[in-house]
Amino acid sequence: MSEPATRAAPSDALPDPHASQQVGVSVSQLPLCCPLPGCSQWNGHPRIFLPIGREPDSQIVCPYCGTRYVLTA
Repeated sequence: MSEPATRAAPSDALPDPHASQQVGVSVSQLPLCCPLPGCSQWNGHPRIFLPIGREPDSQIVCPYCGTRYVLTA
């Protein structure tokens, strides 16, 4: 059997949070949702909004995929 064809992600696609497990986000990207818009795994789980601004250490973990989002300056 032949291997299924794979599609390359568009060059303007955001990093896949499922691959890196930690993603930095800026204030301009708020409100934060997971998966991020433009992510190659956009349909990995239901889109949820994460209240990162309410967290004292400016970090939050997605309860579905475990990706840690860190608010950058």
